[in-house]
Order: sequence, then structure tokens, then C-alpha cells
Amino acid sequence: MEQRRDDARVDGVREFDGYDRVAVVTGADSGIGRSTAVRLAREGFDLGITYHSDEEGIRRTESEIGEAGRRAVVRRHDLSDPVGGSEAVAELIGELGGVGVLVNNAGTGSDEPLLETDYERWREVLAVDLDGPFLCSRIAATHMRDAGRGGRIVNITSVHEEFPRVNAGTYCAAKGGLKLLTRVLALELGLYGITVNAVAPGEIATPMTGQHEEPPGLDTRGGYPIPRPGHADEVADAVAFLAGRGSSYVTGASLFVDGGLSLMGPQAGGALQDGTWRAG
Repeated sequence: MEQRRDDARVDGVREFDGYDRVAVVTGADSGIGRSTAVRLAREGFDLGITYHSDEEGIRRTESEIGEAGRRAVVRRHDLSDPVGGSEAVAELIGELGGVGVLVNNAGTGSDEPLLETDYERWREVLAVDLDGPFLCSRIAATHMRDAGRGGRIVNITSVHEEFPRVNAGTYCAAKGGLKLLTRVLALELGLYGITVNAVAPGEIATPMTGQHEEPPGLDTRGGYPIPRPGHADEVADAVAFLAGRGSSYVTGASLFVDGGLSLMGPQAGGALQDGTWRAG
């Protein structure tokens, strides 16, 4: 009886689980992107990977994918020109012969007060962090829809998709927009067996946070429930779940990978110097 239920699930609920074992990961030269690409290779995916300027880093990622026994195809792209930059995704799909998973990871930050942010800087951040994922998703999702086998889109947002931070208003606006883009795409693409979700990291020990992929220092963040930064591999684990067949009924969700930082309020939690708050 149990076997018959499993068969029914495979034949019915999981009709869109035959999506291509090909993943495209943008910004895969370091940090979360590199860890995600390597993790998906170990899960049996061939990879299309992009980078902006770190050619040495992307070649390292390419080598690690090869060590996992999978194929890697590399493209440089610059999402400050989102129309031109997103074409790298179309090229990768063409060369790899399909796409089943897109991970929109490439991004940039901002570190100036909004009153000191000129329009050109505002547009630069939104182009990379919001316009780029929209265009890359449109390219990949169109292919997934037309192939008729379903697929997965995973957008890397941030705890700041939900929680503000001073001097990062442009970044917060872009990530908040990406959260809602994720949810609307989930509504529109569900009929085609394409799920769309976000992974929202907290502070992760990567070059983007100035930690250059160092192992996270233990007990170094007094205001975080888990008192350390995260490791890029911990984010990659979450992406791999959402990219896999086991997440077939998860769509439109934001999975926070932040060591509980969002429970504190990231602005306040990051400002606390010790753990005296734990005493209540």
C-alpha cells in the first residue's frame, strides 16, 4: 500500500520533476556563488557560471566543479548593464543545452546615506541587484516554460529584504524589490511547475562583508543568537534544498539563513557588543 502511494506521488504530484540537471549561478567567482555552484555540481548538476572581474576566482570555481565530475561553462557579465549582462544567461543555456535551475546571486551593496546618494549610484545598485535578476529570470523561465519540465529559480536576497539598515538604503530597496519579484514570479510560474524562492542571508563570511572567505570567528557577534557570522556553505545548503526535487511544494518563500539575526532586528543586533541581552 505504501509503495502505491509513492508511485501516485511520482506520477501525479511530481510531474514537473524532470527538469534539466543544468544550473546557472551568477556571481560564482567567490563567496555564496562559488559555494552554491560547487554544491550543485556535487548534487549532479552541470553548471553555467558567471563572474564580473575576478577571473582567478571563477577559474577556481570551474576547477572545483570539474573535480566533482561535472561540466562547467564560464561567461563574464556586467549587470550594471542589465540588458547586455543578462545575455550571458542565454548564452550559457544555449551552450549547455538547457536549464533547470537559475540562482540569481550576483549583486552589489551600498554604504552611503540616502541623502548623499545621487541618482546614478541609485540606478547602479538597482540595475545589478534588481533589474539583473528580473532579466535573467525572464530568460531562464521562458526556456523552462517552453521545455515543459518545470524548474527552480532561487534569488539571493538578504535579511535586508525585510529589515532596514542605515547607510544601505539603496541596497535595502533593491533587495526588498527582489523579494516581491520572487513572490510575483512564484504566482505566475507555478502553473508550469517552476518554483521561485528567495534565500535571505545574514552576515556571511565572504569577500562582500570584508572577511575574504575566512572561517567564521566563533563567539564574535555578541548580538546574534548564534554568535558568529555564517559560512557560505551554510547558504549553499539552503539553495541546494530549494533547487532540488524535495522542495517541489515550496514556492514564493524567503528562507532566512541568518543565525537568528532577524529575531533581534539586524540594525540593533549588529550593534550589541556582548551577550548580556540573553539575561532578559
